Order: sequence, then C-alpha cells, then structure tokens
Amino acid sequence: MEEDPDTYWILKLRAEILELGSAIRQLQREGLDDAAAQLLIARKRAQLDHLVKTDTSSRRLNITDIRRS
Repeated sequence: MEEDPDTYWILKLRAEILELGSAIRQLQREGLDDAAAQLLIARKRAQLDHLVKTDTSSRRLNITDIRRS
C-alpha cells in the first residue's frame, strides 16, 4: 500500500521532532548549550504544523469535490 506523500512527510517530521527532543534533554542534562537544537525543533514544529494544516484543508476540499460529482 502506497502512502500519501504528505502523510510520509508528517510522519518523518514527527520522528525528527522526537529525536531532537531527546537530544535537547541530553544537552540540558550535561549542562551544554541547546540553543541550536531548540531553534531547529521550533522550525520542524512549524513545518509540521503547516503541513498538517494544508493536508487537512486539501483533504476537506477533496471530500467536498467528491460529494459534488
């Protein structure tokens, strides 16, 4: 079964966010600077949020289009 490309990217971004969260916690435990990782995780979260919103709205449009036909 093939997945929707947007679904793939959503899952990929979620996995990256989880990894970054772990890295940030490790840096904090060791007393190291985590600013770069914090910035990167914020960017990934914004990308995920945007992708989820556009995917949801496009799916809603597709359902509406199908109902009209």
